[in-house]
Amino acid sequence: MKDFSEKFEAIRQKFLVLEEQLADPAVIADQERYARLGKEYNKLKELVEAWDRYRELESRLAEARALVRDEDAEMREMARAEVEELEPRLEAMAEQLRLMLIPKDPDDEKDVIFEIRAGTGGDEAALFAGDLYRMYTRYFDRQGWQWEELYANEGAVGGYNKVVLEVRGEDVYGKLKFESGAHRVQRVPRTESQGRIHTSAATVAVMPRREMSDVHINPADLKIDTFRSSGAGGQHVNKTESAVRITHLPTGVVAESQDGRSQIRNREIAMQRLYQKLHEMQVARHQSELAARRKSLVGTGDRSDKIRTYNFPQNRVTDHRINLTLYSLDKVLEGQLDEIIEALQMAENAERLKAEEEAGR
Repeated sequence: MKDFSEKFEAIRQKFLVLEEQLADPAVIADQERYARLGKEYNKLKELVEAWDRYRELESRLAEARALVRDEDAEMREMARAEVEELEPRLEAMAEQLRLMLIPKDPDDEKDVIFEIRAGTGGDEAALFAGDLYRMYTRYFDRQGWQWEELYANEGAVGGYNKVVLEVRGEDVYGKLKFESGAHRVQRVPRTESQGRIHTSAATVAVMPRREMSDVHINPADLKIDTFRSSGAGGQHVNKTESAVRITHLPTGVVAESQDGRSQIRNREIAMQRLYQKLHEMQVARHQSELAARRKSLVGTGDRSDKIRTYNFPQNRVTDHRINLTLYSLDKVLEGQLDEIIEALQMAENAERLKAEEEAGR
């Protein structure tokens, strides 16, 4: 408990220092610094407020325990009842505080590039990709996030063969990172006259949007080529050299994009993909152990990973990583994903807490 208390009191001191800095006219005048400090302040505020609630509950429990020895029998009985109520609450809050102290994934706060592709199943897979598109964009709206469609290749009978979105807001990657992988649907297709259930799939890839500060890239180390886009994707396809390929010469890493509607936009997307690839190379050796621990929870993101099944006849959705089954598929498809995503976050936190405890032994 001593270490627990010392950590939170240190956080409180840092919080108070930030509070003073944010009131400094010189800091207020520097918009970039003010925004950065404000973001850090808000994160610490959540921790400080949680710690204050814990201390208040701890104080109430100490008072109740003291009254258990009171001479008045009625007072003793009331105190015992309060102790029985407060002890499990304090224990649960202590567990919550321990989880809050675990360092978060630094990517959790990032915006994302969000991609949905039709998988196995032909036209039915494209229609399912369209269902996922509507489900996720409704969820984005519920979260108050901003999103933009960067590229869309529609299926022959509806839905999408591929659609790429950019999603911006608070803790976007932290909530969407669990969605990478293969999503499987079981239902009777519109074209099925015998009423037989078919299985098809679509894949989702969630990529945190990288900033210049995440990976240092010397512009002199880049080779940038333009070429004509190929495949379906708009009236300018095969007419202008709007597609962009960027090669990082020191590593040989190549990233390209023909998803955007202009060369400028494709250059931005290709750079994001280059940042992602270089960043993954930099951190791979440090995250191999963590990746192994998380594999069973969040999947590897490979398109072969079937992370979730959507069963229409049973109105059922099952997340296979945490064995969670809900019989509310209709609501999930309306964008009500909170129960699933919160369960995945809790499972990840439990894994991280276990890893922290093992590392501390």
